[in-house]
Amino acid sequence: METLILILKTYVTAGLRGELAATKTFSHSKRFILTSVKCGSAGVRIHENFIPATSWNIKTCRRFHPSRCQAYADQDVNQGTKLHEKLAEKNYDSIDVDLVENGTVGVIYLDRQKALNALSEALMNEVVDACQTFESIEEVGAIVITGKGKAFAAGADIKEMKDKTFEDAHKSRLFSHWNAVAALRKPTIAAVNGFALGGGCELAMACDIILAGEKALFGQPEVKLGVIPGIGGTQRLIREVGKSRAMEMILTGKAFMNAEEAAQRGLVSRVVPGDNETLVAEAIKVAKSIAELSRPTIAMAKEAVNAAYELGLSEGIKREHSLFCATFALEDQKEGMAAFAEKRDPQFKHK
Repeated sequence: METLILILKTYVTAGLRGELAATKTFSHSKRFILTSVKCGSAGVRIHENFIPATSWNIKTCRRFHPSRCQAYADQDVNQGTKLHEKLAEKNYDSIDVDLVENGTVGVIYLDRQKALNALSEALMNEVVDACQTFESIEEVGAIVITGKGKAFAAGADIKEMKDKTFEDAHKSRLFSHWNAVAALRKPTIAAVNGFALGGGCELAMACDIILAGEKALFGQPEVKLGVIPGIGGTQRLIREVGKSRAMEMILTGKAFMNAEEAAQRGLVSRVVPGDNETLVAEAIKVAKSIAELSRPTIAMAKEAVNAAYELGLSEGIKREHSLFCATFALEDQKEGMAAFAEKRDPQFKHK
């Protein structure tokens, strides 16, 4: 056992171009991959070792070889999925990305842990870029967004914002990023672990589904900084929790909502017991269940539900009816109904 522990503590400290050799699951439920490792920069075999599946990412490679490393993993160590070349081209600094469930689910990890994943302009640029990349990958059916460490996101980057003028704030592209997430055609799931405050709460609400960890905490404390929520907080929160509770949270800046209350009020779908890994795994499970369905049908369903935010009841029903009729132009509608009649699983072609 001591030898095994020593092996597992040996981390690969070079860029990775992994060739999957073997997989073994240990009693503590973490998966480790025995990998033949090549550095994309040096182009030679470094060594063979056990790599913790949760520690590898594209950024690891480029962090050790920032100048010219173009390496990417042939296999995603979590799921054995070939990493899409569109992601291999990326060089993110403030987020990590993953493709899991045979390439059908994209995962974005906010990774500014020392700043509690504060949402800087650079980080949000990367989030939107990653979301749009997943949107462009045909095989991806849903996207999970979560935070590494103790927070989902504890708000905007105040150090970056404190010296902005009225003109700077008015012209800033930063605020459009939340709308870009909300406008994605593919469903998004926020897996909220720890703090989701200010812009972090607004980012979670811009997603289609929110799953909360037991320690999740939601709030809009902007008034304590002399500003108000500016990225949808005043508009989305009232729709989720009602006027009185939204007013209390926004006007006091300190009436935070814990995970249990958030679930009771409908801000989140449900609370997932356990640690952050369990939360993310559950979010991926939900994303996979969505990705298995007809993607154009899912996109229409999302559009119909979101129409309730933008339109009155009668106009919303008209939009729903139009989208319902549109599904009958899909091959997947024919397949889905035929499969039901024949008592078999549907084989959707996503068209």
